[in-house]
Amino acid sequence: MTLRRSWPLTCILALALAGVAFTADAPALKYPDARKGDVVDVYHGTQVPDPYRWLEDPDSPETRAWVAAENEITMGYLAGLPGRDALKKRITELWNYPKTLVPFREAGRLFYRKNSGLQQQSVLYMRASLDAEPKLLLDPNVQWPDGSVAVRSTSPSPDGKLLAYSTSEGGSDWETLHIRDIGTGKDLSDLLEWVRFSGIAWTKDGKGFFYSRYPQPPRGKELQAAARDQKIYYHRIGAPQSEDRLIYERKDLPTWYMGGDVTEDGRYLVISMSRGADRRNRLYTVTLGNPLKPDLQAPVKPLVEEDDAEHLFLGNVGTTFYLCTDLNAPKRRIVSFDLRRPDRKGWRTVVPEAADTIETPLLAGQRLALHYLVDVQGRIRIFTLAGKPEGEIPLPGVGSVEGLSGRNDTPELFYSFTSQLTPSTVYRYDFKTGKTVSFEAPRPQFDPAGYETKQLFCKSKDGTRVPLFLTARKGLALDGSNPTLVEGYGGFSVSVTPGYDPDVLAWLERGGVFVTAILRGGAEYGEEWHRAGMLEKKQNVFDDFIAVAEHLIREKFTSPSRLAIRGGSNGGLLVGAVMEQRPDLFAVAIPAVGVMDMLRFDRFTAGAGWVSEYGSSSDPKMFPVLLAYSPLHNLKPGTCYPATLLTTADHDDRVVPGHSFKFAAALQAAQGCPRPTLIRVETQASHGYAATDKRIQVLADLWAFTEANLGMTAPSQAVAR
Repeated sequence: MTLRRSWPLTCILALALAGVAFTADAPALKYPDARKGDVVDVYHGTQVPDPYRWLEDPDSPETRAWVAAENEITMGYLAGLPGRDALKKRITELWNYPKTLVPFREAGRLFYRKNSGLQQQSVLYMRASLDAEPKLLLDPNVQWPDGSVAVRSTSPSPDGKLLAYSTSEGGSDWETLHIRDIGTGKDLSDLLEWVRFSGIAWTKDGKGFFYSRYPQPPRGKELQAAARDQKIYYHRIGAPQSEDRLIYERKDLPTWYMGGDVTEDGRYLVISMSRGADRRNRLYTVTLGNPLKPDLQAPVKPLVEEDDAEHLFLGNVGTTFYLCTDLNAPKRRIVSFDLRRPDRKGWRTVVPEAADTIETPLLAGQRLALHYLVDVQGRIRIFTLAGKPEGEIPLPGVGSVEGLSGRNDTPELFYSFTSQLTPSTVYRYDFKTGKTVSFEAPRPQFDPAGYETKQLFCKSKDGTRVPLFLTARKGLALDGSNPTLVEGYGGFSVSVTPGYDPDVLAWLERGGVFVTAILRGGAEYGEEWHRAGMLEKKQNVFDDFIAVAEHLIREKFTSPSRLAIRGGSNGGLLVGAVMEQRPDLFAVAIPAVGVMDMLRFDRFTAGAGWVSEYGSSSDPKMFPVLLAYSPLHNLKPGTCYPATLLTTADHDDRVVPGHSFKFAAALQAAQGCPRPTLIRVETQASHGYAATDKRIQVLADLWAFTEANLGMTAPSQAVAR
């Protein structure tokens, strides 16, 4: 191990004058030696060194030793933070309340997941009717009490007799499908492997289902295998996977994703294909015919083969199909057409594009239930199938709508409502009576009376109006002293709306301010908003985030020495980019599972699917764009970067941990001041999954790190060796 360089007196004085939360005699951490290799890549005539290429192999002895040494230092540092135990205790208390997800109907029954409070994973229940007692169907906490195996998808058969569900080790994207007899509670012998990014679409006869899978990857390389050559199969219950029928494949489009959905009446299979994570998609249909004797040999016929827009299938009434599309309507519209004449020239606009963006559309109760975003605040508006407005469902307040659920043959709608200070609560709306009632309402361990959320706006570098939501104690003093954390994402047409997070509540109770930044690249204002933050315009996202930080400082909500930022995945990329572009603005940075190497991301697992969003270094036009903001390639040695705690997981096969490994090694070598630069590598966890106890511990660590490095607590002088 090597000791970090000593610091010039001028640097220490400058940091002290800026109010940085450490002292000149703060000991420097010792980081593991990270060997610098001699790998140099040439992109379109430009040489780019990649000295930490060896860290891309998570299973090599050298990488494992480096990770173990980094974790030892990180966990030693975190253990010495005085606020850590209190934060973990309070977050655990705030987390401990029942949480119910939006139910869905099948065979007249209600299926839903619920967590009693601190269970490692949610439990699947079934109700025979709305008022019936719940029956436990699947409890992963019994079979995997440590949460090491995640239960992902669940799909009951149309007759309600069988349950298809998927599991994944450590929450990996690789899933294994199982079949459970709902009557006996026992699993059948069926076992389907190498499933990833797949739905489960039963045929109406309940004898089998459509699903998507990939070829088996090389042994030992499962977590690094590229997502290529996905195909749609049909599995018949009781048959071995080797006998599954191939329904559709596209050898000419190896990196595209594809999935199938069976219509509610069981007469059609609708196939959607997209270029990776691109929302623009193609549609195909298979006429299954008699729902109880589906024709699995029927040909696949095209509906939409253009790649110029999103086409989201909502449902059908006979041969009339309904789609939500952004074709010639960036904020989306609803169209219908006759399946016998699918040409787009004959599409009829049912609900035209409005000033507000359609976020989630649903065909339910012989109506169209459309969830709109109005300046990033949720609304649910109802229309007839002919497009006549029938009013708006009253919501409990200003906040976010989640998880619309309903069937066209049942006059009801389920949805969840939440805000930064309101826990997710499920509601059932009755189309016949117009009444709304809650469904297993939560009872949180938090009183929101003393807090408030404000929506604010600022201007980005190019004058674009950027929204933000700020939550804090009422009567907040605008003196620049408030410890503040800003969170953002900005990509992949993902809408970010305020939601209830128990760990954030613990931060608020301790005097913190929490800000959600709404950035270009998302879908909050439609497809134009998304396209303004992708490909060659990605810098707009970083400019928006920086503008939010500058606004908070200018308006005296906080100051640079009291400002922290965090983001995950594409949001981790965001944090990595802005902490390099404006290190003077932030005291703490928390990049989680970030895409840090923008020149090689498309060479691993699902990375090829992000080229439509980011571009690729193989493209001579996009290479300089990516190089200009790639976090791994823009660290400047001797710069004082924010105190940084990276997080990743050993089972993350979405954004492979090599991104964070390489960035951590490079950042530790470049850091020009005593602020810590640490990485925390979680085991038996993945890109979007961790068991409850692990999740709480990670959050307590992140907040304790943030508090200590914003000067809210006195950091321990002990140094991990």
